[in-house]
Amino acid sequence: MNATDKPGPAARQSSRRDWRAIARAWGPPGNERLTTSVGLALLVLLPVETLTTLSLRSYLPVHILLGLLLLPPLALKLASTGWRFLRYYTGNKPYRLEGPPRLLLRLLAPLLVASTLSLFGSGVALIVVGHGGGLLLTLHAVSFGVWGVLMIVHVLAYLVRTLRVGPADWRRHAEPIVAGARSRRAALGGALLAGVIVALATYPAQQAWLSHRREHRHDDRRREGSAQLRQQ
Repeated sequence: MNATDKPGPAARQSSRRDWRAIARAWGPPGNERLTTSVGLALLVLLPVETLTTLSLRSYLPVHILLGLLLLPPLALKLASTGWRFLRYYTGNKPYRLEGPPRLLLRLLAPLLVASTLSLFGSGVALIVVGHGGGLLLTLHAVSFGVWGVLMIVHVLAYLVRTLRVGPADWRRHAEPIVAGARSRRAALGGALLAGVIVALATYPAQQAWLSHRREHRHDDRRREGSAQLRQQ
């Protein structure tokens, strides 16, 4: 290789800038933007899902539909926070320099992840297994109670940051500040689209479960009526 073939100072400087941009895109700045933008979407969807529990008799179909729609965005949120956790505890320098979350949040994080997986996992299992309840329904209800308390703490701790950083990738000139904005927007848009597809693709199963549930409740009321007549 001749000396004339070596990249010049301008090319080397450009290459270093490219690597710095990539590091910011997939390092703490990009990870924070992805995490908070997904959090902002969940900040809209999760309260609606929670409100349906106030009158499940009326809003159970909406509750199930939204629960299934939430699966891919929640998976993306867990992936982005899990990546930060992994990089920090494996000694990655940029993540170590960012520092860990506050102690209370670090202690609550495993419980929040476990309750989230338990809540949505048991909900999906109820639909897959069919009408019933028993242990699965109890697990779903208990998980919701634990998850609700932990989620309130989590939201209060990160609300200001989410509202401040979450919309950043959707503003003009977002790419030059932290590279990878298009990829992060695509990840969030893809997760939301995947959620819609999951919810629509499983709609027949949802309706079958609801129909089975109505029949089961009708049979229970009929048996209770018959028992009351025999007692009279």
